[in-house]
Amino acid sequence: MIIFFTVFIDLVGFGIIIPVLQPYARLYGATDFQAGLLVGTFSAIQFFVIPIWGWLSDRFGRKPIVLAGLLGTSLSYLVLAVAPNLATLFVGRILAGLFAGNLVAAQAYIADVTPPENQAHGMGLIGVAFGLGFILGPVIGILG
Repeated sequence: MIIFFTVFIDLVGFGIIIPVLQPYARLYGATDFQAGLLVGTFSAIQFFVIPIWGWLSDRFGRKPIVLAGLLGTSLSYLVLAVAPNLATLFVGRILAGLFAGNLVAAQAYIADVTPPENQAHGMGLIGVAFGLGFILGPVIGILG
């Protein structure tokens, strides 16, 4: 259940950012193109680092990688919250992408501790946490 809540909280945090990022960027004079780049920066960075997080998870264990991901993600949100300019917003999004390794470590953890006959159920719970977090996060972002 801890892994479920870790993924859920991680995705709530990610989802909160989505509806507010473009308007936030515009406060610093970002064009639509720049705001779009800001949103996409996370995924572009994540694309390259997820395999590295998987390797690190295999090398050092699941728990340290999940904790590093949570701490790094928290740092990235702090950078976004106090950003004085557009460039710092990009730094925050780059950090968020760099530390987005929780899902891969969580899935590996479930595979490690779940008997083979229950692994699909365990992975399904990760999917539920992902979905619920990504539903609730944007709602909080819009209302907040």
